[in-house]
Amino acid sequence: MMEPHATLAAWQGDQLTLWTSNQMIAWSVGDVAATLGLSKDKVRLISPYIGGGFGGKLFIRADAILAALGARLTNRPVKVALARPQIANNTTHRPATIQRIRMGATADGKLTAIAHEGWSGNLKDGKVEVAAQPSQLLYAAENRLVSMRLAPLDLPEGNAMRAPGETPGLMALEIAMDEMAEQLKLDPIQFRILNDTQVDPVKTERPFSQRRLIECLQTGAEKFGWAQRSATPGSRREGRWLIGMGVAAAIRNNLLLKSGARVRLERDGKVTVETDMTDIGTGSYTIIAQTAAEMMGVGLADVTVHLGDSNFPVSSGSGGQFGANCSTAGVYAACMKLRDAVATRLGMTGADVEFADGQVRSGGKTLALRDAAKNGVVEAEDSIEFADLAKQYQQSTFGAHFVEVAVDAATGEVRVRRMLAVCAAGRILNPKAARSQVIGAMTMGVGAALMEELAVDKRLGFFVNHDLAGYEVPVHADIPHQEVIFLDETDPVSSPMKAKGVGELGICGVSAAVANAIYNATGARVREYPITLDKILSSLPPMI
Repeated sequence: MMEPHATLAAWQGDQLTLWTSNQMIAWSVGDVAATLGLSKDKVRLISPYIGGGFGGKLFIRADAILAALGARLTNRPVKVALARPQIANNTTHRPATIQRIRMGATADGKLTAIAHEGWSGNLKDGKVEVAAQPSQLLYAAENRLVSMRLAPLDLPEGNAMRAPGETPGLMALEIAMDEMAEQLKLDPIQFRILNDTQVDPVKTERPFSQRRLIECLQTGAEKFGWAQRSATPGSRREGRWLIGMGVAAAIRNNLLLKSGARVRLERDGKVTVETDMTDIGTGSYTIIAQTAAEMMGVGLADVTVHLGDSNFPVSSGSGGQFGANCSTAGVYAACMKLRDAVATRLGMTGADVEFADGQVRSGGKTLALRDAAKNGVVEAEDSIEFADLAKQYQQSTFGAHFVEVAVDAATGEVRVRRMLAVCAAGRILNPKAARSQVIGAMTMGVGAALMEELAVDKRLGFFVNHDLAGYEVPVHADIPHQEVIFLDETDPVSSPMKAKGVGELGICGVSAAVANAIYNATGARVREYPITLDKILSSLPPMI
């Protein structure tokens, strides 16, 4: 992220306040308290704006603890910001994986078996990278083996950063699907459609709450011009450039976390929302304001949103693409409670109470919303809980990524020319903000496919290319025109908002679509990322 891990700490007696860059306020209050031997009520954490998190700021890091210790020692406020090289080695990264995939299918293209095994390294007590996870749910097959193994390594911690485990898993699985389709002489999209399932392949009694993968693939194929793709690798040329198209399916599970909020009707008829939800540049302020405005029947300008303070009710926090759906559902719950309180103040009862245009209507009676607060503010606090919904339904988001590349026939240089993402992710709460998240994620997928690689010093156990000079990420010149299509859908199971989340779906599958496009352009099947030109050169077709 552009903003480093940074914290300002100050003590007032035994009360610690941290102004920090952190995605999960309540989690981190507990971590700070446990680390410093304090009770939670002695720690206040404030994080109203975050300049990028991507999972790397889900947890408390060295900057927060060092700032707190320094402030206590010096008896004055202390600020600590990690330098760029320290971020790579002192926070989290996505571990490298080794993956092995085996598939069996009938001659007509029906998968009968999937085996997906993954190996990753981490600290002794660290977590395994769940790269094989997508193979549990994405395609139907009667027989399946999914396993993930951990090798203890003396390297920086591997944990949430830049993508969920589905991302590295799909980087392998979706290449394997293309290879299998070629063996069966089937179009890659047709093969994926043949193996769609509307129920959990392992627990067949549990249906998907909503699954429109086929529509994502078909919509994308039509929009992207898939029919013009040549099935023969290396057969389409434009001068010195070899042209190819690739596709990959995307899946990201819909996570449900309890989330709370406090909503207040002020004397002037305006609405204030308070919740410890964070905004990591994804538009939390906007969608929470939208939710409160719609529920209370006021304009967007009449809603004030306060986020990122541990003095506010505990929310879901930002991460795992669960933040938008869960936090707005928590605001919805609080607004429902506030509506009841307002109706009672106004002497209105019954199910026909309507909030619109700054007014409250019921049974032919209309009063101004502000009248409910003329004798004092009206406040309500509530939260959303999801009980055992996850046991009844498999909740996931789906998508299809399409990529066109041009590969220099002499040098193997790859240029991405077009990208399209089609997403099915429940109600899209704010299309402009959601599109911004998806194209950012697509850009990250290009980086993972073509250039990003950590170099490890195996003697000392640290990352050598730990800054933006040595660790290459995409720049504007690397990224072509990007299109995003959101299917018009609502998921009635996911939450009162009927939304899910879309940010991480935008990266899941992108790298495989790039790899499949390179194969279609050149016939070079590369199974190791990043796909640099040295891995392509020996497989390029003869020069014409």
